Amino acid sequence: MQPRSISAYAREIRPLLTREHFAPARSRLLWLPAHLSVLLCGIWLLAGQRLPWFVWPPLSLVMGGSFAGLTFLAHEALHGAVVRGKRLRRLIGWIGFLPFVVSPRLWEAWHNRVHHQHANRPGEDPDAYPTLDEYRQSALVRAVTEWGPGRKRLRGALSLMFGFSVQSLHMLLDARRRNWLTRAEHARAVAETLLAIAVWVTLAAVIGPLAFVFAYALPLMVANAIVMGFILTNHSLSPHTDVNDPLLNSLSVTGPRWMEWLTLGFGYHVEHHLFPAMSARHAVALRAVLRRHFPRSYQSLPLLRALRALHRSARVYETRTTLVDPKTGRRWQTLTPKAA
Repeated sequence: MQPRSISAYAREIRPLLTREHFAPARSRLLWLPAHLSVLLCGIWLLAGQRLPWFVWPPLSLVMGGSFAGLTFLAHEALHGAVVRGKRLRRLIGWIGFLPFVVSPRLWEAWHNRVHHQHANRPGEDPDAYPTLDEYRQSALVRAVTEWGPGRKRLRGALSLMFGFSVQSLHMLLDARRRNWLTRAEHARAVAETLLAIAVWVTLAAVIGPLAFVFAYALPLMVANAIVMGFILTNHSLSPHTDVNDPLLNSLSVTGPRWMEWLTLGFGYHVEHHLFPAMSARHAVALRAVLRRHFPRSYQSLPLLRALRALHRSARVYETRTTLVDPKTGRRWQTLTPKAA
C-alpha cells in the first residue's frame, strides 16, 4: 500500500460529508453534569460512610468509569469538536482531565499538535514505542518499555492501571526540553496541574484517607485501565510510518453499542486522525465512507481482540513493520492493510 497524507484523504472524503458532520456537537456537554453528579454522589456516600463496606469497591468502579468518561469528553472538547471558543474548550478540558491532573495547554501541545502531526513516527511521536536502536541506546527507554504491555508479562497488564498518569507527568516535565511550550505557557501548564492537585489534596483532607482511596485512588486506576486500553490499541499494533497515513498507522477498535456510547466513540481512531475536529458521534458515518472507498486499507478490530494481540506481542520495532522481543529475538508482524 502506497502511503497517503491526511490532506490527500481529506480532499477525497470531505466532499462526501455534510456541514453537519463538522459542526460542534454541543449536546456532548450534557456528559459533564452527568459524570460530575456520579462523582459527587459517590464522594458524599463514601465520606459519610452511608454504604456497607462491600459496596465501596463496586462504587469505585462506577466512579472510575466517570473519570474515564470525563477524559474522553476533555479529549473531544480540546479538539474543538464540542465548542469552538478556546477559553471554554480549555475550561472543559481542565475539568475533564481533573482526575489525571493534566493541563489542557499541555494536552493541546503534546496530543493535538505533536502526536497528531507525527502519529507513530519514530523519534517524533511521544506516544510511539521505540525502535530497536532506541531501546538499546537508552536505559530509560528499556525500563519504560519493559513495563509496557506485551509478551504476556503480568506487569505489562498491570501497567495499564498507571500508564496514563505516569505518561502525563513525564510529558509535563519534558515539555520545555522538547520545545512544545514556551516558558510562559509551560508555567501556566504547571499552574493548571498544581491547581488540579490542590483539588484532590483538599478532598483527601476533608474526607479522610480511607474514603479517599475509594473516592479517588481506586477510580483513577480503573480510569487508567480504560483510557490506556484504547490509547495503546489505537497505534501500538500498527507500523511506524514516515508519511502520516491514518489507514496505515492507526487502528479503530469497536465494542458493544453501550460501550461506544459511554466512551464517546473514542475507539474510532482512524476516523479521528483523519478529521480531529469532527465529533466522534459522526464516526460511524465516516467509517462507512472509508470502508466503501478503501475496503482493503481500512483497519478495525474488536477491542478485546486488539488487547489480546497487544498483550501477546512485543513493543519494540525491529523494522517499521516488525515487532521484536530484544531478549529472545522472537518477532511479530504489525497490522498491515490487505492492500499492502
